[in-house]
Amino acid sequence: MGPVTVAALRGVTFGIEAGDYLSIMGPSGCGKSTLLNLLGCLDRPTAGRYWLGGDDVSQMNDDELSSVRGARLGFVFQSYNLIQQLTVLENIEIPLYYQDRPEDESRAIARRLAARVGLEDRLEHKPFELSGGQQQRVAIARALVNDPLVILADEPTGNLDSTSGAEILKLFDELNAQGKTLILVTHDTSVSQHARRAIRLRDGQIESDVRSESAPRL
Repeated sequence: MGPVTVAALRGVTFGIEAGDYLSIMGPSGCGKSTLLNLLGCLDRPTAGRYWLGGDDVSQMNDDELSSVRGARLGFVFQSYNLIQQLTVLENIEIPLYYQDRPEDESRAIARRLAARVGLEDRLEHKPFELSGGQQQRVAIARALVNDPLVILADEPTGNLDSTSGAEILKLFDELNAQGKTLILVTHDTSVSQHARRAIRLRDGQIESDVRSESAPRL
């Protein structure tokens, strides 16, 4: 038998406005990860188009997609994805290193963002010296360092206790209130309720797309 083609997503069409706060939900295997990879320019769609900031990124090559990820997108992962050998400040600076920013400029931006997420007194600590919630704050500061159009968060509270998770969600609420566009992939309804719009996937298709004005606002 030859390889079996699986359509992870089928006929998925939606738009996201600047400043939106969107959650993507659904059971395992519904297409959440595939959709996140497409939105994050980690994969290209086999059909259809994806427009980001006025550009059709679905037609870009790997080098162009890499540039888009570095300049326009910020990523926050469940497992933090920090480099254990680097300090908090150095971890936040990493995206700027690949943009060839001057060292003093990069250091100043990283310090400002560390303070923004409440880690100004942890700049020289390594990730293993921090709590899970503090590590996720480092990851959020790193995601913000290039002033992205969109922040993509994949189960960002999945490894955190309830108190730390609530602190991270409060930080997301604050970022959105300040105008940042957030896309949050989660299986947790209580997490999804922080968003103002929820897309639910099932079997690779959009089952529902609901906007709520009852989400927490600051």
